[in-house]
Amino acid sequence: MYVLIGGGGLVGLSLAQKVLELGHTVAVIDIDPNACRYAREKIGAMAFEGSAVSTDVLLEAGIRKANSLAAALRSDALNLAMVTLAKHYGVPHIISRMRHPDFAQPLRLAGANHIISTVELGVSTMVNAIEYPQVDSMMHFEQGQIEVLKLAIPKNCYVAGRSVAEIAQDSRFPTGSLIIGYQPHPQDDLMIPNGSTVLEPGSTILIVTKPGTLHQVIDFIEGY
Repeated sequence: MYVLIGGGGLVGLSLAQKVLELGHTVAVIDIDPNACRYAREKIGAMAFEGSAVSTDVLLEAGIRKANSLAAALRSDALNLAMVTLAKHYGVPHIISRMRHPDFAQPLRLAGANHIISTVELGVSTMVNAIEYPQVDSMMHFEQGQIEVLKLAIPKNCYVAGRSVAEIAQDSRFPTGSLIIGYQPHPQDDLMIPNGSTVLEPGSTILIVTKPGTLHQVIDFIEGY
């Protein structure tokens, strides 16, 4: 997959590194020569010096062959312009960073498939860390209608040593919740559990649930 990233700031370069680690081909566009040099020498991405909203630069960077484009520029207006151009050149998958919510609808109309609000994401993450300190991570889907939690299984808690089937059949396990991932040890790969999978102390699970049942799920898992 060829991924084009507009912006060689912290977000753009971090994204480039992660996407490269996944085995994709990455090109970064930035007006700062130092950012481009860093992208080439430290990350191993291709880099094109110039404006990410210049048609000449975009064409040089290969926007016509890009499978995915991420607009991670320093302003919402520039990201909007880059998304518009990406749509014009037929990029099939377009992602945009957004700072101010007023740009959400314009970005959608311009063709962004995914809009990432860096402010909302940061605030939401901190709120979750305050409200649910025992949760390793939390992801939101469908505008917050579904939550996926990553939880550790403490020693001697209620579910330790029980199978996924036993837990699912327990009347106290919140309805509509489902254990979808299991990691026996931190060094092990995440696996998809079945009914006979036993939750060992010290393991980690992924649970999908509704926002209104978050506390119930956590209380149930961590109960003694």
